[in-house]
Amino acid sequence: MRKIATFALLATALVALGCGAGSTDDAASSASGDDSAKGEDTAKTAKIGESVRDGKFEFTVKSSKCGVKKVGSDLLGAKAQGQFCLITMNVKNIGKEAQLLDGSSQKAYAADGTEYSSDTEAGLYANEDGNTFFEEINPGNQVTGVFVFDIPKGVKLTKLELHDSAFSGGVDVALR
Repeated sequence: MRKIATFALLATALVALGCGAGSTDDAASSASGDDSAKGEDTAKTAKIGESVRDGKFEFTVKSSKCGVKKVGSDLLGAKAQGQFCLITMNVKNIGKEAQLLDGSSQKAYAADGTEYSSDTEAGLYANEDGNTFFEEINPGNQVTGVFVFDIPKGVKLTKLELHDSAFSGGVDVALR
């Protein structure tokens, strides 16, 4: 009986820890500004050039260029199945501990809602200086590099959904 009570207490503590674990990321996920104190909707969509926060990262999309057929050099590179869209972005760690920036957690969307994932292999070739998006960023540090999305020819991306991890809520950035 004592083992069951101990197990129940442990399970309750783990559930409580799990419920509280996401609260700090959720609070930091809102776009720049303190709309939450005013009771306004914090799910604001940023534009290119505006900073937006999700969890421990602050993202600033600098530019978007689609219609690229190949990234890298003639010897080492990747060819698009359709067309590459190159999204140049600055990512700053605003947290208090190191955080891994995972390119595969970033999503792009077309006007019809079709979701596209980042092409991490093409991203390696697009970031010639080795500044790839699968690296750990220490608090206060930032990296600038290119996310690559391989989308069909003729499709136009309308927004990005950026995440500090695969489990975060994400923030939107309009590309038009």
